Amino acid sequence: MKVGDMYFAGIGAAEVGVVDIAEAVERGWYDAGEAARSKLVSITAAGSTPAPDLAVSAAERAVAAAGLCAEEFAFVFHTNVHPQGPDGWSAQHYINRRTIDQPVPSVEIRNGCIGFLSSLQLAVANLRTTPDRGAALLTCADNFGTPSVDRWTASSLFVLADGGGALVLSNTGGFARLLAIGSLSAPELEERHRSGEPMFPPGLTDGRTLNFEERMADFQRRVTEGLLRPRNDFGSVVIDTVERVLKEADTSLSEITRVVHDGFAYWSLHDLFLDPLGIGLDRGVWEFTRTVGHAGPLDQIRGLEYLWRTGQLAVGDTVLMFTGAPGMEAAAAVIRIESSR
Repeated sequence: MKVGDMYFAGIGAAEVGVVDIAEAVERGWYDAGEAARSKLVSITAAGSTPAPDLAVSAAERAVAAAGLCAEEFAFVFHTNVHPQGPDGWSAQHYINRRTIDQPVPSVEIRNGCIGFLSSLQLAVANLRTTPDRGAALLTCADNFGTPSVDRWTASSLFVLADGGGALVLSNTGGFARLLAIGSLSAPELEERHRSGEPMFPPGLTDGRTLNFEERMADFQRRVTEGLLRPRNDFGSVVIDTVERVLKEADTSLSEITRVVHDGFAYWSLHDLFLDPLGIGLDRGVWEFTRTVGHAGPLDQIRGLEYLWRTGQLAVGDTVLMFTGAPGMEAAAAVIRIESSR
């Protein structure tokens, strides 16, 4: 979707403590071989801080940076991948109440690690229908320190990290212009993240822990035995998504200044994201993500916030943000920096 009339007006990330990978190995939480292969240095861990409070902290920073009045906000979108609090409760209205406190639609988006970019697509479409209110607050947050998840073993592709982030999208101006955004999916690959596990009762209600490794191994076994014949592979979905969004942004990968990607392990980051597109590590944010880990949909916000906060972006620079999620679906966005601060 070609955009051009929407801006990133404010961005913020919550302050969260870190756990060193060396400590995790010493304590027996993380396998030493996996740690060496991942090349991660540390990951963020929020202790007992509820995820919605991480979102509130980040939103306060983003709203302050945007300099907009609360009455200018038309929507609140909150995204996450892990339970946020009491079952049946609305985290997005809690975030609204403790930030802009406005009687506007407040919606939770559950679309895995592309949840933030999915929220961004919806925010663009909805803001075009509200001329009297020109801003939307987008937040994301997760705390994986619960009994239902072992952050160190849930997947060999990454270590699950905690955190909160927020972005203010505005139709009146900001530090970056959103040029294009889009996503593509390969629905026949949805089984990859559930294979071998019953759908009812849901695992989190039945004492099962999150284990992508077992499910993906079962999926691969069924493919090897000829029981499943997927038409697509995720690498192709990523390439097609990025190429389409770049075209809609009237640019090319060679013209992109920096790339914001997921906080995966070194090897999986290359295999799933960078290598299919021919992107070198120096154009990404590996120097940052290897110190924070993978926090689901937060990766896109805090990767961009890191580049912005550390002064690595100049006026005219273009940034590609892209990610993937179970489904499987890939999403991408291209922005252009409009102001240095």
